[in-house]
Amino acid sequence: MKRHTSLLVASLFFCAGAAQAQGRDNRGQKHQEAKQNKQELKDDRRDVRELREVLGQFDRAQARRDERAMREVEDRLRHLVRAELAEGSRELDKDRQEIRRDGRGGGWDDRKDRRDDVRDYQQERAMQSTRASVARELSGLVGQRGRRELDRTRTLIVQLIDMGQHEVQQTQQEIREDRRDDRRDHRR
Repeated sequence: MKRHTSLLVASLFFCAGAAQAQGRDNRGQKHQEAKQNKQELKDDRRDVRELREVLGQFDRAQARRDERAMREVEDRLRHLVRAELAEGSRELDKDRQEIRRDGRGGGWDDRKDRRDDVRDYQQERAMQSTRASVARELSGLVGQRGRRELDRTRTLIVQLIDMGQHEVQQTQQEIREDRRDDRRDHRR
C-alpha cells in the first residue's frame, strides 16, 4: 500500500508540475501576443497616417497639374501597397499558425480561441484579397491623367485608408478581447 501511495503522490507532483509549466508557457505566449498586438496597432495607425499623407499629396499634385509630384505620389503609393500586401501575407501566416496551435486543445476556451482565430484568418484573407485587387487596379492607372482615371485613383486611395481604419479597429477589438480573457483567467 505504501508503494502505491508513493507512486500516487509522485504522479500528482509530476502532473502539478507539468500543469504549472504549461500555465507559465501559456502566460508567456499571451504576453507575447499582447506585445505583438500593441505593435500591430502602432503599425496600423502609422499606415493610415501615411495613406492620408499620400492622399493629400495626390490632391495637391492634381490641383497643380504637377506631373513630377504625381509620379512621386504613384511611387510612394506603390511602395505602401506593396508593404501592405507583404504585411497581410505575414498576418495570414501568423493566423494559420494560431489556428493550428489552438486546434490542439479540447476545452471550451481552446474551441473559443480557435473560433476567434478562424474568424481573424477569414477577415484577413478577405482584406488581403481586396488589397490585391486594389493594387492591380492602381497598377493599371499609373500614368493615366484623365479625369475618370484620376477620380478612380483617388477613390482607391480612400478605400485603402478605410481598410486601414478597419484594421485599426480590428486590432483594438483583439486587444480588448485579450484583456477580457486575461481578466477571466485571473479570476479562476
